[in-house]
Amino acid sequence: MKPLPLLPFALLALCTACSEMATLTVEDGTGPDPLLPPPSRSIIPTVNVAPAVGWAQGAAPVAAKGTRVQAFAENLQHPRWLYVLPNGDVLVAESAAPGTARPAGIKGWVSGFFMKRAGAQVPSANRISLLRDINGDGVADLRSTFLKGLNSPLGMVLVGKDLYVANADALLRFPYEKGATEIDAPGTRVTDLPAGLNHHWTKNVIASRNGRKLYITVGSNSNVGENGMEMEEGRAAIWELDRASGNKRLYATGLRNPVGMAWEPQTGKLWTAVNERDELGSDLVPDYITSVKDGGFYGWPYSYFGQHVDERVQPPRPDLVAKAIVPDYALGPHTASLGIAFAKGSKLPKLQNGLFVGQHGSWNREPRSGYKVIYVPFKGGKPTGQPVDVLTGFLDEQGNAQGRPVDVKLDSKGALLVTDDVGNKVWRVSAAKK
Repeated sequence: MKPLPLLPFALLALCTACSEMATLTVEDGTGPDPLLPPPSRSIIPTVNVAPAVGWAQGAAPVAAKGTRVQAFAENLQHPRWLYVLPNGDVLVAESAAPGTARPAGIKGWVSGFFMKRAGAQVPSANRISLLRDINGDGVADLRSTFLKGLNSPLGMVLVGKDLYVANADALLRFPYEKGATEIDAPGTRVTDLPAGLNHHWTKNVIASRNGRKLYITVGSNSNVGENGMEMEEGRAAIWELDRASGNKRLYATGLRNPVGMAWEPQTGKLWTAVNERDELGSDLVPDYITSVKDGGFYGWPYSYFGQHVDERVQPPRPDLVAKAIVPDYALGPHTASLGIAFAKGSKLPKLQNGLFVGQHGSWNREPRSGYKVIYVPFKGGKPTGQPVDVLTGFLDEQGNAQGRPVDVKLDSKGALLVTDDVGNKVWRVSAAKK
């Protein structure tokens, strides 16, 4: 038998043993003006993975005061994204990274090991399931395979009778009829999306309010362009696609990994949640939510949070850094903030004029951050004040991940649905019974 190479195991031991500690709290890195200390760089980056263990029988996250949480659906296969249809049916994308989603070589091997430990390195079910609560008790009574044979799907949006699904490599369109529990018709390929190495594989899609335009997120193919900027063509961006003509254009760029999108109800502006860069220490760089400006550039990879230059990126681009827009609101370093949903229509007490955010949780910060659902208050269409915890308890006392929240959506009754891709559930947060 050929002996296993020793270098990956040596690197693994170093990564596991060496963790640089944060000097700031998550709160210090949260808000419109976060503290941004000098970068902390080392040969071995911080790795602090929360091992995925799942939920014990009967266990559940902790809901905020005045609310309660229950499992809306269980025994799913890596549920990631949600979409609520007009009739109240809930679509959930059961999906994981395609086989090309990690770098080759030793770095890829080490990355794969830690992602597996975190519950992220699993086969993709490549399907969308439909969940229906028939008797109104907050639990899905009917489950069906709505679409199958997809390619790492994530975002979904219905415009008229056209259901769009964002695969890892393309946007597809399917015919939808109200009340349908499955679609057998083949999808029409609307447009290709940047794929390949897929360092960030998730693609999300949202429609403009008049339904004429679609907006599609595409994450970067690297941490900070280390694979060459030619590999980043069309990536780290939000695309705008005209439904009638099929023409598309870059709407906003310099967004390392934009995932969640939502329309702010008061101003009508598009907002997104962005995962920022790694390997600058536990205190950098904060993930963020921001309104998205047409033609705006947000810094990646040359700078972060405005004009803070990342000296690892060569050659520098001071011309682009000068244009970099400062995001509206930082969400703390390495929180892996993904799904967002504005609270319009929420029936949760005191949580009705802001933004819900699903924080998947860190794998490279000491101490860990994220692993919860938060609510960011808004006033006048802008974030104000510190976030409020909505759903916590995803980490147990030993630091294991019982679950990891991903997406958040309000259901047709004003309760909040939350996907949990380690617990393989969809949680439902509703107002507590009086």
